[in-house]
Amino acid sequence: MVNTQIKRVAAAGVLLALVVVSVGAYTRLADAGLGCPDWPGCYGFLTVPETAGDIAQAETLYPNAPVEVVKAWWEMGHRYIAGSLMLLVFAIWVLAIRGRNENSPVALTSVVMAMIILQAAFGAWTVTLKLWPQVVTAHLLGGFTTLSLIWLLYLRQGGLASLIQKLPSPSWLSNLAFFVVVVQIALGGWVSSNYAALACYDFPSCDGTYSPDMDLAEGFNIFQTIGPNYLGGLITNEARMAIHWVHRLWALVVVAVVTLLALRLLRIQPLLGGVLFAVLATQVALGILNVVWVLPLINATAHNTVGALLLLCVVTVNFAPRLRTLAQA
Repeated sequence: MVNTQIKRVAAAGVLLALVVVSVGAYTRLADAGLGCPDWPGCYGFLTVPETAGDIAQAETLYPNAPVEVVKAWWEMGHRYIAGSLMLLVFAIWVLAIRGRNENSPVALTSVVMAMIILQAAFGAWTVTLKLWPQVVTAHLLGGFTTLSLIWLLYLRQGGLASLIQKLPSPSWLSNLAFFVVVVQIALGGWVSSNYAALACYDFPSCDGTYSPDMDLAEGFNIFQTIGPNYLGGLITNEARMAIHWVHRLWALVVVAVVTLLALRLLRIQPLLGGVLFAVLATQVALGILNVVWVLPLINATAHNTVGALLLLCVVTVNFAPRLRTLAQA
């Protein structure tokens, strides 16, 4: 049986989670990830210090972190929105607990609740570990995972029921598409956290060659030292080039696999197949423009957001059919 209250709140949660992911991306890309050098407050305040006296006090407490009000507000804004999402997820969890006799998704809502608490921890570690790339990437993946889980919760409660009914059972192709998209998102997070988006200044080549001078070992070293401030990145340009180039090459795999899946869906479920192809094409175009236009903030943020939408598409194809029976129960 579908719980309409949970369905409505979950729909709002999907939209709010997408906002959190997008604002988080903008905060990271605008170099505002350390806009507040402490957590959960900001320079020891509950909000951003703005008066001359408060700024002087803040800079006395954190002499190596001058106050930049705009960046601090982006960071705190991201925290406030994420906190709102946590409250909304808690409300869904309470509704699920209260509606046990209505086949409420207690297990799924509990997983979402646990995931968002973990995300809060990743957010804190992102600040306290000074943008350590491993944690920044994990925080990004956690955000995408949270969004996907809330989306599944919405589908579980009957969202897009008519669409789901027409979907075939998951196949090796849909499973492969899900895998390659998740890997590409992880690579994109690694590109961003290591400031490698502009390591190759041209397209489709990299520094005028298709065999750039790369350092794969340093680029994909997941044991970088904890302690230094990673704002701006600390690895060599050859390492950044390796990260960037692998992200580009894997994009070719994503395009091939997801295009095949979209073509298959066009014959079975034309609407979803068309949406999947359109989202993929948009994402590829945004990725190319990131290089050609030298990483404009709005374009780069959109690349992150559309990447999240692409993930939701392949999540729907893979997991929605498995929820079909539960949604109709």
